[in-house]
Amino acid sequence: MTNTKNHSGKMALVTGGNRGIGLETARQLAELGFTVLIGVRDLAKGEAAASKLGGKVEPIALDVATPDAAARAAAEVERRFGRLDILVNNAAIHYDPSARALRPDWSVIREAFETNVFGAWRVAAAFAPLLGVSGHGRLVNVSSEGGSLASMGAGAPAYSTSKATLNALTRILAAELRGAGVLVNAICPGWVATDMGGPGGRPVAQGAAGIVWAATLPDDGPTGGFFRDGKRLPW
Repeated sequence: MTNTKNHSGKMALVTGGNRGIGLETARQLAELGFTVLIGVRDLAKGEAAASKLGGKVEPIALDVATPDAAARAAAEVERRFGRLDILVNNAAIHYDPSARALRPDWSVIREAFETNVFGAWRVAAAFAPLLGVSGHGRLVNVSSEGGSLASMGAGAPAYSTSKATLNALTRILAAELRGAGVLVNAICPGWVATDMGGPGGRPVAQGAAGIVWAATLPDDGPTGGFFRDGKRLPW
């Protein structure tokens, strides 16, 4: 499913990249030859995570919930590398399946939107100029079928509504970046066995593979879509 050609010389950034799906996505991209920056809140933890991976992987300070962090990180990437070929908006919090919308915990809901929506939005806006440098940029928003209106029901109100909003943002960004040659898609990795997903899910590598597929699409690939394992999901 993944484009397996060598991508040496290209740059990728994965937010929330020091564990789980983010870390595995970084590993798979590094295997394809990308230089990978993993966006982390704690650089020491990022260094430890990067040291476990092969290839060219290093951490960059990027707490997506901090309003000016994305702009600072983009300035650093521009100064050091002058380009970014792939941006994976992976950082996310607050999967809340036992919560109910009629008993809202506003602090949890606000925190979920601050990271899952506003964080991804800030990062996309900050790095969009760098993604457009090559004319072949790829922006992947790691979403969830929990954000699909077609199948949404009770439970996980903070997570589901934030991911539905991320899906809407994906459509808008795809339209705005089409002229720059940047393909923008939302990817559901499925229920994956991570700290957030809990035990019993599919292997992390399998979930990350769908993200890497979207990150390495050919120029005539889809944009503005919602996919899992390379297959379209209903909005």
